Amino acid sequence: MAALDFESSDKDAETARIVTCALILVGGGLPTDTRTWLLNPGIPMEPEAIKVHGITDEHAAEHGQDAAAGVAEIAKSVAEAVSAGTPIVGHNVGGYDLNLLDRECRRHLGDSLEGVCRQPVTRVIDTMILDKQVAPFRRRVSETQGPYQMRTTAETYGLKWDEKQAHGAEYDALMSARAAWHMGNIAHLPRNERPIWVQKMRTQRFDSLAGVSIDDLHLMQQRWAHENAVSFQQWLRTKAPAVKRDPNAVVDGRWPLRPVPSQREGGEQS
Repeated sequence: MAALDFESSDKDAETARIVTCALILVGGGLPTDTRTWLLNPGIPMEPEAIKVHGITDEHAAEHGQDAAAGVAEIAKSVAEAVSAGTPIVGHNVGGYDLNLLDRECRRHLGDSLEGVCRQPVTRVIDTMILDKQVAPFRRRVSETQGPYQMRTTAETYGLKWDEKQAHGAEYDALMSARAAWHMGNIAHLPRNERPIWVQKMRTQRFDSLAGVSIDDLHLMQQRWAHENAVSFQQWLRTKAPAVKRDPNAVVDGRWPLRPVPSQREGGEQS
């Protein structure tokens, strides 16, 4: 797998800029190959983003690589993995990371991510999509820890979580690859040999991952992402608390790459 993760200037893939990236080639009986980047995004970062990854504007400006050069290197490395047929894995990688990289490619390279890859990005393993599928209806851990964020997924599958290292691109990328492995491993165990917490679940769907090809898994995740979006949109419109309810809410379920919003087409990305 090619584990991919970014830390960025804000949480909106349409406007965010890459700050750090990790691409880790792992598994397959080969030595682990870790590649990391620190970029100067060239714009002020959102305070909440700095709080998450701990990289200040000043540090990025002093030590970061030129954004255009860094994006070109990252896109080339991802394209090499895609060309080799190596699955791209990450947590919410289809919901955020690949779209962030696509917008940065358009911004700095004048081409889409798939244009750089010269082929569709069709072998993606998104551990957030998979976790929601195989272990649905999980409750929030706390006010600050959601049911399917990276930490919760990692801890659910027995991975020790180091909060000091968390929210670094290299750490989060590697944890996503480990979580993906554990999900697949559970799916291929006999039901009576699966972890006790799985056996106790009222609803679990690990069998849906068993015996499927990576290409079929990609198509399945597209369907699951769409179904999740439809469900979330309905919740926002009708069942969400008053402060979150929006009768006109629209949740885009296209995965792993969303088209550029029409109002931005033909113009420079902000």
